[in-house]
Amino acid sequence: MNFLEGKRVLVTGGTGSLGQSLIRRILSGEKGKPTRVTVFSRDEAKQHYMRLAFMRQKAATDEIIYENSQDLLNFRIGDVRDYPALLAAMRDADVIFHAAALKQVPSCEYFPFEAVQTNVYGAQNVVRAIRENRLPIETVVGISTDKACKPINVMGMTKALQERIIVEANLDCADTNFVCVRYGNVIASRGSIVPLFVEQVRNRQPLTITLKEMTRFLLSLDKAVDTVFAAIEQGERGETFIPKVASARMTDVARVLMGREDLPMVFTGIRPGEKVHEIMVSEEECFRTIERGEYYAIMPTLPELRRLQDYTPALDGEYSSKDGNVSLQALAVLLGEADREIARFMTAGN
Repeated sequence: MNFLEGKRVLVTGGTGSLGQSLIRRILSGEKGKPTRVTVFSRDEAKQHYMRLAFMRQKAATDEIIYENSQDLLNFRIGDVRDYPALLAAMRDADVIFHAAALKQVPSCEYFPFEAVQTNVYGAQNVVRAIRENRLPIETVVGISTDKACKPINVMGMTKALQERIIVEANLDCADTNFVCVRYGNVIASRGSIVPLFVEQVRNRQPLTITLKEMTRFLLSLDKAVDTVFAAIEQGERGETFIPKVASARMTDVARVLMGREDLPMVFTGIRPGEKVHEIMVSEEECFRTIERGEYYAIMPTLPELRRLQDYTPALDGEYSSKDGNVSLQALAVLLGEADREIARFMTAGN
C-alpha cells in the first residue's frame, strides 16, 4: 500500500535514531514517493550532520537509489514546545510522525518538568494545531514506549499522557486519524544498552549491568519502523500498535556480545526510575487488545472510539519482558541481524 505517495511528510524529532531510520525508509519509496519530507527538531548541529550524511548517502538500501533526496528532504529548526513554530511546520504536512521526546529515564527523573514540556505539551501542541486551525492532516502517529505502560518513572508517565492526548484527539478531529505506536528497547538507538556493551567489549572493559534479573524487549530499528508503518496501514482510529518481539535477560545479551571474550560483568544497581522488567500491554489493557498479524493493537480506553464491539482478546495477561526470554542461540541470531545497525550507530555516533 503506497500510503505516502504524493504526501507531504513531517517528522518531529527526525534527527533521533528512530527518526533517521524512518526517514531513510520513507525516502526509499517503499510506501510510495512523497513530495516532501521535513525534519522538525531543535538541534541545528544534528540537522547539519544529518543533512551531510544523507547528501553523501548513495542508496537507501542496497538496491534502491535515493532520487532527488536533496529536493525531497527539508530541515526546519524548531521545538515542539513552541506552538507557533510547530504550527508553521504542520501547515505544509499531510502525514505527521511525532517522534520528538525526552526519553532518557534518569534525565527525566532529575528534570521532570522538562519531560512534561516536551512529551506532554509537545503532543498537545500537535493536537491543538490541528484542532484550532482545522489543518487537513490525514494521519498522526505518536511514537511511544513500553515505559508508558504501568509507568513508574517520569519518562513513562509523560509518554502515557502523550498517548492519551493523541488518542483523545480522535473525538473532535474527525478528518485526522490519530494512532500510537508503543515498543521496547531499540537495539541500536541512542542511549540503549547494546551499543554500550559493544563499546565495552571493543575496549575489553567490564560489562556494566544494573541488575542480574533485568530483562528487556529487543527489536531492531527496522522493526520499529515496520511497526510505525503498520499502524498507518492497519490501525483504526485511536489504536496503539505493539510489535510482537523477543525479550531477553541483559546478562544473556552481554554474554552473546562478548563472544569468546571472557569479560567480567559488574552489577551497578538500578538507576533512578528504572524498571526491572518492561511491560508493553498491561493486564488491564489485555482485555481490549486484539491481534493484527505480527502486531497487537490496543483499542482505546474511551468506548466511543472503539469500532469493534464483538472481538476476542488476544491476551489473557500482561505482555512482559520477564516472560518467554529467548535462548542464547536465538539471541545471537537477533543481534546478528541488527549488526549493521549497531555498526552504523558506532561509526556515526548516533
